Amino acid sequence: MGFDYYDILKVNRSATDEDLKKSYRRLAIRWHPDKNPSNEEEAEAKFKQISEAYEVLSDPQRRAIYDQHGEEEEPKGVPRDAEDIFTEIFGSTNPFGFESMNRAKSTRFQADGSGSAAPAARPWKAPAVERKLACSLEELYHGTEKKMNISRNVMQPNGRTVPENEVLTVEVKPGWKRGTKITFPNKGNDRLAADVVIVIDEKPHDVYKRDGNDLVVHHKISLVDALTGTRINLKTLDGRDLVIEMTDVVKPSYELVIQSEGMPVAREPRKKGNLVIKFDVKFPSRLAPEQRAAIRRILGG
Repeated sequence: MGFDYYDILKVNRSATDEDLKKSYRRLAIRWHPDKNPSNEEEAEAKFKQISEAYEVLSDPQRRAIYDQHGEEEEPKGVPRDAEDIFTEIFGSTNPFGFESMNRAKSTRFQADGSGSAAPAARPWKAPAVERKLACSLEELYHGTEKKMNISRNVMQPNGRTVPENEVLTVEVKPGWKRGTKITFPNKGNDRLAADVVIVIDEKPHDVYKRDGNDLVVHHKISLVDALTGTRINLKTLDGRDLVIEMTDVVKPSYELVIQSEGMPVAREPRKKGNLVIKFDVKFPSRLAPEQRAAIRRILGG
């Protein structure tokens, strides 16, 4: 084995993805050339080694091959730039300070020996500003257009910043879930070039609860209905009256699944999840002696 990637990242061989990321963050900051201006050459070599180790071990397929055959047999592919991996892990946040990162990058990305210019450093960008957008289950079922008012500071030609309000239009697609993100580039404060990220939230519903693409209903029925059958009436999210005839005996933990009566699948809106009805059977608190006798006679107990 050429390099011991686990030793380079200071983790054991059973390390989880979170362990790898945590160790990478600590070591990458320690050995980043920006943090070691007096020993930049050694730091850059260490930094690249740490990045290579993380790139291999964070990929399940490459990690499995490395564990079995070692670094020499591990498929290389096109190596990623160490700075790109660093930016991917830390995002747009600059852990060293705005001026030092720009200084270091401008120093490293100079013209090479042949006179051709190397890639220019990407300008630092402030972390995105997240805003929640609450939607009803009906809106997430049908899709809708929502408006959100945002306020930001914009720099004028004279150097002064003035507040500015803007209304963003969000096209909510059928089937979107809580946590879906929509990015509006550079809609944050103009001086920091921040993006605004709208995060979809879901309002509670009186009848339905969402589970992935399925809709879940908890329905209470009496013991008599559980044994003899009943009719369930539901109003669907698109306004239809859904009538379900129950003829089966409802046993404990029984669930009735109605195909394609759930939420639209976001990437395939014509497909839908299922409707799952979970039953809560209400037992009588007491029975008269004659009722007990009748039940035993009917059920043959």
